[in-house]
Amino acid sequence: MIDIHCHPLPGVDDGAEDFEAAIGMCRLSAVDGVTHLVATPHCNYHFNFDFELNQTKLAELQAGLGDTPKLLLGCDFHISYDNLQRLDQNLRNFTINQTQYLLIELDDHFVPQQLDQVLYKLQVAEVLPILTHPERNPVFRRKPDLLATWVARGCLAQLTAQSYGGGFGEEARRLCTLWLKHNLVHFFASDAHDERHRPPLLSSCYERLTEEYGQDVAERLLVKNPEAVINGRPLPPGPEPIDFKKPKRKGWFSFLRS
Repeated sequence: MIDIHCHPLPGVDDGAEDFEAAIGMCRLSAVDGVTHLVATPHCNYHFNFDFELNQTKLAELQAGLGDTPKLLLGCDFHISYDNLQRLDQNLRNFTINQTQYLLIELDDHFVPQQLDQVLYKLQVAEVLPILTHPERNPVFRRKPDLLATWVARGCLAQLTAQSYGGGFGEEARRLCTLWLKHNLVHFFASDAHDERHRPPLLSSCYERLTEEYGQDVAERLLVKNPEAVINGRPLPPGPEPIDFKKPKRKGWFSFLRS
Protein backbone atom coordinates (compact mmCIF):
# COMPACT_ATOMS: atom_id res chain seq x y z
CA MET A 1 0.00 0.00 0.00
CA ILE A 2 1.02 3.64 -0.49
CA ASP A 3 0.21 6.40 2.00
CA ILE A 4 0.05 9.84 0.34
CA HIS A 5 -0.80 11.85 3.49
CA CYS A 6 1.16 11.48 6.74
CA HIS A 7 3.00 13.66 9.29
CA PRO A 8 6.17 11.82 10.38
CA LEU A 9 8.77 14.59 9.99
CA PRO A 10 9.96 15.50 13.50
CA GLY A 11 9.40 18.96 14.92
CA VAL A 12 7.91 20.68 11.88
CA ASP A 13 4.19 20.61 12.74
CA ASP A 14 1.77 18.77 15.07
CA GLY A 15 2.98 15.36 13.90
CA ALA A 16 6.01 13.45 15.23
CA GLU A 17 7.51 15.34 18.16
CA ASP A 18 11.06 14.06 17.77
CA PHE A 19 13.26 11.75 15.69
CA GLU A 20 12.49 8.70 17.83
CA ALA A 21 8.74 9.21 17.39
CA ALA A 22 9.24 9.69 13.65
CA ILE A 23 11.18 6.42 13.37
CA GLY A 24 8.45 4.65 15.33
CA MET A 25 5.71 5.94 13.04
CA CYS A 26 7.53 4.91 9.87
CA ARG A 27 8.39 1.45 11.16
CA LEU A 28 4.79 0.90 12.25
CA SER A 29 3.69 1.90 8.75
CA ALA A 30 6.14 -0.55 7.15
CA VAL A 31 4.99 -3.43 9.35
CA ASP A 32 1.41 -2.63 8.34
CA GLY A 33 2.31 -3.11 4.67
CA VAL A 34 3.07 0.42 3.42
CA THR A 35 5.89 0.50 0.85
CA HIS A 36 5.89 4.26 0.15
CA LEU A 37 4.99 7.02 2.58
CA VAL A 38 4.57 10.69 1.66
CA ALA A 39 5.53 13.06 4.47
CA THR A 40 3.13 16.01 4.20
CA PRO A 41 3.91 18.76 6.73
CA HIS A 42 1.24 21.38 7.25
CA CYS A 43 1.41 24.74 5.52
CA ASN A 44 -1.12 26.89 7.35
CA TYR A 45 -1.57 29.74 9.84
CA HIS A 46 0.19 27.77 12.59
CA PHE A 47 3.02 25.99 10.78
CA ASN A 48 5.45 27.26 8.18
CA PHE A 49 6.43 24.94 5.34
CA ASP A 50 10.17 25.13 4.66
CA PHE A 51 10.93 23.02 1.60
CA GLU A 52 14.71 22.76 2.08
CA LEU A 53 14.42 22.02 5.81
CA ASN A 54 11.81 19.36 5.14
CA GLN A 55 14.01 17.76 2.47
CA THR A 56 16.88 17.59 4.98
CA LYS A 57 14.69 16.05 7.68
CA LEU A 58 13.28 13.57 5.17
CA ALA A 59 16.79 12.43 4.18
CA GLU A 60 17.82 12.07 7.84
CA LEU A 61 14.72 10.04 8.60
CA GLN A 62 15.25 7.77 5.58
CA ALA A 63 18.87 7.18 6.63
CA GLY A 64 17.72 6.18 10.11
CA LEU A 65 15.04 3.87 8.74
CA GLY A 66 16.77 2.07 5.92
CA ASP A 67 14.97 1.34 2.67
CA THR A 68 11.41 0.69 3.89
CA PRO A 69 9.14 2.49 3.65
CA LYS A 70 10.42 4.73 0.88
CA LEU A 71 9.87 8.32 2.03
CA LEU A 72 8.70 11.10 -0.28
CA LEU A 73 7.85 14.75 0.35
CA GLY A 74 4.56 16.57 -0.11
CA CYS A 75 2.58 19.21 1.75
CA ASP A 76 -0.76 19.49 3.53
CA PHE A 77 -1.52 22.82 1.85
CA HIS A 78 -4.11 25.08 3.48
CA ILE A 79 -5.95 27.48 1.17
CA SER A 80 -5.30 31.08 2.29
CA TYR A 81 -4.31 34.32 0.60
CA ASP A 82 -0.70 34.22 1.85
CA ASN A 83 -0.27 30.58 0.89
CA LEU A 84 -1.55 31.19 -2.61
CA GLN A 85 1.13 33.84 -3.07
CA ARG A 86 3.77 31.26 -2.11
CA LEU A 87 2.23 28.79 -4.50
CA ASP A 88 2.70 31.23 -7.37
CA GLN A 89 6.40 31.49 -6.56
CA ASN A 90 7.39 27.84 -6.05
CA LEU A 91 4.46 25.62 -6.92
CA ARG A 92 6.33 22.32 -7.23
CA ASN A 93 7.84 22.69 -3.77
CA PHE A 94 4.40 21.93 -2.36
CA THR A 95 3.21 19.11 -4.61
CA ILE A 96 3.58 15.39 -3.87
CA ASN A 97 7.08 14.28 -4.90
CA GLN A 98 7.22 17.44 -7.08
CA THR A 99 4.63 15.96 -9.43
CA GLN A 100 1.39 17.59 -10.59
CA TYR A 101 -0.62 16.46 -7.51
CA LEU A 102 -1.26 18.87 -4.61
CA LEU A 103 -3.00 18.06 -1.32
CA ILE A 104 -5.46 20.85 -0.46
CA GLU A 105 -6.94 21.40 2.98
CA LEU A 106 -10.00 23.65 3.12
CA ASP A 107 -11.05 25.82 6.04
CA ASP A 108 -13.24 24.14 8.68
CA HIS A 109 -15.87 26.87 8.56
CA PHE A 110 -16.34 27.91 4.95
CA VAL A 111 -15.36 27.27 1.35
CA PRO A 112 -13.53 30.38 0.13
CA GLN A 113 -15.30 32.36 -2.58
CA GLN A 114 -12.14 32.39 -4.68
CA LEU A 115 -11.87 28.60 -4.71
CA ASP A 116 -13.17 28.43 -8.29
CA GLN A 117 -10.42 30.83 -9.38
CA VAL A 118 -7.81 28.90 -7.39
CA LEU A 119 -8.81 25.62 -9.00
CA TYR A 120 -8.79 27.22 -12.44
CA LYS A 121 -5.27 28.61 -11.89
CA LEU A 122 -4.07 25.22 -10.67
CA GLN A 123 -5.53 23.47 -13.69
CA VAL A 124 -3.94 26.02 -16.03
CA ALA A 125 -0.64 25.22 -14.30
CA GLU A 126 -1.42 21.51 -14.90
CA VAL A 127 -1.72 20.83 -11.16
CA LEU A 128 -4.31 18.35 -9.91
CA PRO A 129 -5.82 19.28 -6.52
CA ILE A 130 -6.58 16.54 -3.99
CA LEU A 131 -9.07 17.60 -1.30
CA THR A 132 -7.97 16.13 2.02
CA HIS A 133 -10.29 14.48 4.57
CA PRO A 134 -13.58 16.17 3.50
CA GLU A 135 -15.47 13.69 5.71
CA ARG A 136 -14.00 15.50 8.75
CA ASN A 137 -14.81 18.98 7.46
CA PRO A 138 -17.95 20.64 8.91
CA VAL A 139 -18.75 22.32 5.58
CA PHE A 140 -18.93 19.00 3.74
CA ARG A 141 -20.80 17.42 6.63
CA ARG A 142 -23.53 20.02 6.25
CA LYS A 143 -23.58 19.67 2.46
CA PRO A 144 -22.28 16.23 1.47
CA ASP A 145 -23.27 16.79 -2.17
CA LEU A 146 -20.66 19.58 -2.30
CA LEU A 147 -17.95 16.98 -2.83
CA ALA A 148 -19.65 15.88 -6.06
CA THR A 149 -19.50 19.50 -7.24
CA TRP A 150 -15.76 19.80 -6.72
CA VAL A 151 -15.02 16.37 -8.18
CA ALA A 152 -16.98 17.40 -11.27
CA ARG A 153 -14.72 20.47 -11.46
CA GLY A 154 -11.58 18.38 -11.55
CA CYS A 155 -10.72 17.79 -7.88
CA LEU A 156 -9.79 14.43 -6.44
CA ALA A 157 -10.87 13.29 -2.97
CA GLN A 158 -8.72 11.70 -0.26
CA LEU A 159 -10.49 10.29 2.80
CA THR A 160 -8.91 9.22 6.09
CA ALA A 161 -8.55 5.47 6.65
CA GLN A 162 -9.36 5.86 10.33
CA SER A 163 -12.61 7.67 9.45
CA TYR A 164 -13.83 4.67 7.47
CA GLY A 165 -13.43 2.50 10.54
CA GLY A 166 -15.31 4.94 12.78
CA GLY A 167 -12.25 6.48 14.42
CA PHE A 168 -13.47 10.03 13.78
CA GLY A 169 -17.10 9.37 14.72
CA GLU A 170 -20.22 8.00 13.13
CA GLU A 171 -20.85 10.98 10.84
CA ALA A 172 -17.39 10.73 9.26
CA ARG A 173 -17.84 6.99 8.79
CA ARG A 174 -21.28 7.53 7.22
CA LEU A 175 -19.92 10.08 4.74
CA CYS A 176 -17.11 7.71 3.71
CA THR A 177 -19.72 5.07 2.90
CA LEU A 178 -22.00 7.55 1.12
CA TRP A 179 -19.22 8.90 -1.10
CA LEU A 180 -17.86 5.43 -1.83
CA LYS A 181 -21.29 4.43 -3.10
CA HIS A 182 -21.31 7.49 -5.37
CA ASN A 183 -17.79 6.79 -6.72
CA LEU A 184 -16.44 10.09 -5.36
CA VAL A 185 -13.42 8.67 -3.50
CA HIS A 186 -9.99 8.46 -5.14
CA PHE A 187 -7.71 7.69 -2.18
CA PHE A 188 -7.59 6.62 1.42
CA ALA A 189 -4.58 7.77 3.47
CA SER A 190 -3.63 7.69 7.13
CA ASP A 191 -3.13 11.42 7.88
CA ALA A 192 -1.18 9.96 10.80
CA HIS A 193 0.27 12.22 13.49
CA ASP A 194 1.58 9.70 16.03
CA GLU A 195 1.80 6.00 16.84
CA ARG A 196 -1.07 5.73 19.30
CA HIS A 197 -4.00 8.07 18.66
CA ARG A 198 -3.61 8.69 14.92
CA PRO A 199 -1.31 5.91 13.73
CA PRO A 200 -0.07 5.35 10.14
CA LEU A 201 -2.16 2.23 9.56
CA LEU A 202 -3.95 1.33 6.32
CA SER A 203 -4.37 -2.45 6.37
CA SER A 204 -7.68 -2.49 8.26
CA CYS A 205 -9.09 0.01 5.73
CA TYR A 206 -7.87 -2.22 2.88
CA GLU A 207 -9.52 -5.25 4.46
CA ARG A 208 -12.79 -3.43 5.08
CA LEU A 209 -12.91 -2.11 1.51
CA THR A 210 -12.22 -5.61 0.19
CA GLU A 211 -15.01 -7.07 2.30
CA GLU A 212 -17.60 -4.42 1.39
CA TYR A 213 -16.67 -3.46 -2.20
CA GLY A 214 -14.18 -6.05 -3.44
CA GLN A 215 -10.40 -6.23 -3.73
CA ASP A 216 -10.34 -4.24 -6.98
CA VAL A 217 -11.68 -1.19 -5.13
CA ALA A 218 -9.20 -1.62 -2.27
CA GLU A 219 -6.33 -1.91 -4.77
CA ARG A 220 -7.45 1.15 -6.69
CA LEU A 221 -7.81 3.41 -3.63
CA LEU A 222 -4.78 2.26 -1.63
CA VAL A 223 -2.31 1.04 -4.24
CA LYS A 224 -2.93 1.92 -7.90
CA ASN A 225 -4.20 5.51 -7.59
CA PRO A 226 -1.55 6.47 -4.99
CA GLU A 227 1.13 4.83 -7.13
CA ALA A 228 0.09 6.99 -10.08
CA VAL A 229 0.31 10.09 -7.87
CA ILE A 230 3.83 9.53 -6.54
CA ASN A 231 5.05 8.80 -10.07
CA GLY A 232 3.30 11.78 -11.63
CA ARG A 233 1.08 9.71 -13.91
CA PRO A 234 -2.65 10.05 -14.68
CA LEU A 235 -4.90 7.97 -12.47
CA PRO A 236 -5.98 4.66 -13.99
CA PRO A 237 -9.58 4.59 -15.27
CA GLY A 238 -12.17 4.31 -12.51
CA PRO A 239 -15.96 4.28 -12.23
CA GLU A 240 -17.83 7.44 -13.13
CA PRO A 241 -19.41 9.39 -10.24
CA ILE A 242 -23.08 8.62 -9.67
CA ASP A 243 -25.56 11.51 -9.75
CA PHE A 244 -26.10 12.78 -6.22
CA LYS A 245 -29.68 13.91 -6.87
CA LYS A 246 -32.28 11.84 -5.11
CA PRO A 247 -34.99 10.25 -7.27
CA LYS A 248 -38.39 11.85 -6.96
CA ARG A 249 -40.83 10.09 -4.70
CA LYS A 250 -43.80 8.58 -6.43
CA GLY A 251 -47.26 9.73 -5.39
CA TRP A 252 -49.89 7.48 -3.92
CA PHE A 253 -51.68 7.05 -7.25
CA SER A 254 -48.63 6.77 -9.51
CA PHE A 255 -49.50 3.14 -10.25
CA LEU A 256 -52.54 4.43 -12.18
CA ARG A 257 -50.16 6.04 -14.68
CA SER A 258 -47.99 2.96 -15.19
